[in-house]
Amino acid sequence: MCYFRVLKYWEKLTLIKSISGIRGTIGGTPGDNLTPFDILKFTAAYGVWLKNKKADHYKVVIGRDGRVSGQMVQQLVSGTLLALGIDVIDLGLSTTPTVEMAVVNEGATGGIILTASHNPKQWNALKLLNADGEFISEADGETVLKIAEKGDFDFAEVGKLGVYSTKEGYIDWHIEQILALPLVDVAAIKAKDFRIVVDAVNSTGGIAVPKLLRALGVNNIVEICCEPDGLFTHNPEPLPENLIGLISEVKKAKADIGIAVDPDVDRLVFVNDDGNCFGEEYTLVAIADYVLQHKPGNTVSNLSSTKALKDITLKRGGEHFGTAVGEVNVVTKMKEVNAVIGGEGNGGIIVPELHYGRDALVGIALFLTHLAKFGKSVSVLRSQYPNYYISKNKIQLSPEMNVDEVLKNIHKKYKKQPVNTIDGVKIEFDENWVHLRKSNTEPIIRIYAESANETTAHTLANKIMSDIKDLTNGQG
Repeated sequence: MCYFRVLKYWEKLTLIKSISGIRGTIGGTPGDNLTPFDILKFTAAYGVWLKNKKADHYKVVIGRDGRVSGQMVQQLVSGTLLALGIDVIDLGLSTTPTVEMAVVNEGATGGIILTASHNPKQWNALKLLNADGEFISEADGETVLKIAEKGDFDFAEVGKLGVYSTKEGYIDWHIEQILALPLVDVAAIKAKDFRIVVDAVNSTGGIAVPKLLRALGVNNIVEICCEPDGLFTHNPEPLPENLIGLISEVKKAKADIGIAVDPDVDRLVFVNDDGNCFGEEYTLVAIADYVLQHKPGNTVSNLSSTKALKDITLKRGGEHFGTAVGEVNVVTKMKEVNAVIGGEGNGGIIVPELHYGRDALVGIALFLTHLAKFGKSVSVLRSQYPNYYISKNKIQLSPEMNVDEVLKNIHKKYKKQPVNTIDGVKIEFDENWVHLRKSNTEPIIRIYAESANETTAHTLANKIMSDIKDLTNGQG
């Protein structure tokens, strides 16, 4: 998946390559923020990239999250594709995994999801998909970027313009595909009569998650922040500090579980019956445990994800593989090792039996089935898994900092330890590890450290941050 984000890099303007399309804040001037000009340019570049594949017909599926700017962006994207002679199928308010699946179901040439994922409401983005409904590769992303920079677009004549159409009901179709999975047990879920609180951060999860729960036989649902108006009531990233309202409502309603998703519904986290967070890292661990019990095999996650997944995989007789951060990297490795499940420690679940994309909806169905069959509370289920703690930190970069040199020097300093350089630098210290990498989404270095002891994890992360500060003379 290749991502280009338009960001301010302090006072210097920079187009930062990352892992999914083009992203930025709405408004401002071209080349600075995500303006209509930038939307048109990168949509046109993507359209040219598609047409360079020399197909007989070109068709793109689009869908958007609930952001206030979504309809404006949708009109610009649709118009540009039509002007290139590409047909557009517009799903309207949708989810990232729904659009991904629709691309394949429609036999489309590609897809564009209009969402800035977990970013605040002033942001929007174009996530670019290939004909398999998967994020385009880094190489393809580089090609799109070069086309955009060159600006050599050949628009269609009047008689060859694309055809615009809308299709409703794709979220319902998506849910039907989930319910058809052998490992989803609707009867078991319905028999438990779960009381569930849902926080959909005022986006399309407010449409999709309650629909899914009712289809699973859950009738006692408390909805908060489920109106998809894009006026995010809180920071949309589903982290504990942003889920105070959900935690409070779970306690108040004496609910069995709380469910939170991000605006485009590809990240999933839970709140326990006791009001504690299940842990975004453990969303994948718990669901993988259930899948592996019934379908033994390999698993994949990125290098910044908890080692608890590896522990569970080995326990169930499989092999675990780590990759560079980014969904496209996880998907590539999953296909290579024929993994039965994979994802990322941010609450992203990939179930290849459904499709190769992070999907909170299928995660909910599998987790609730697991919980129903487990027969005890969510908090007790959480206690069944290895209890690791990840200290997640970041260092703001100064413009003059040579990040690659910093990572190289950290590697040199700890050369006697096992080191993985697939993605930044990951250093192992017996049963603990620390991972340093340049962010794909912000001008920062991320420093993650994991240990079975919270204090040890923080101490290890602080030690590495101190090393960076020394290496940069305090510029980090």
